Amino acid sequence: MARPESIDLVPERALGPAKPDPGDEARLGQKNGRTRIWARTGTRPPLPADQRYENAYLFGAICPARGVGAAPMLPRANIPAMQMHLDEISRAVARRAHAVVLMDRAGWHSTDRLKVPNNLTIILLPSRSPELNPVENIWQYLRQNWLSNRVFETYDDILDAGCDAWNRLGAQTETITSIGMRQWAHAGR
Repeated sequence: MARPESIDLVPERALGPAKPDPGDEARLGQKNGRTRIWARTGTRPPLPADQRYENAYLFGAICPARGVGAAPMLPRANIPAMQMHLDEISRAVARRAHAVVLMDRAGWHSTDRLKVPNNLTIILLPSRSPELNPVENIWQYLRQNWLSNRVFETYDDILDAGCDAWNRLGAQTETITSIGMRQWAHAGR
């Protein structure tokens, strides 16, 4: 899909005087007599996803009590990817057990279009509260130990590094338990 026509930082005099027009959604702002407009009003197509790069997203979930995790690495972060992740978590849940999955309020987490497996319950955390989600500490641990300060030559190298980091963590059950336990989640036990 072609990118929308872009008129970037066109001198105001070329567009005529700036007149406030509440219907002109395309006007993004003015600075020093220059107006930034990326498309004429009424001609904007929906923004396509940035297709210049290949992306890799590591979706992960942990069970601190068992010291295990489940994580697919996918090219997109969207509803179908989240569905694949929930299905992967469901397969990793112990037989006759039920898992509670804590999630932030990303659009692909909180949609009604997800088919939540019977052995999972989703709890959406309050907005802007990553400190309540134990898996956020897992991401930090992965970055600190295996993923930061590296340059990857190819996309496959990125995939390999993400999968390798997750597999290394998976071999460290005590680390998963240590990082993932939250006192508030085990109150009353």
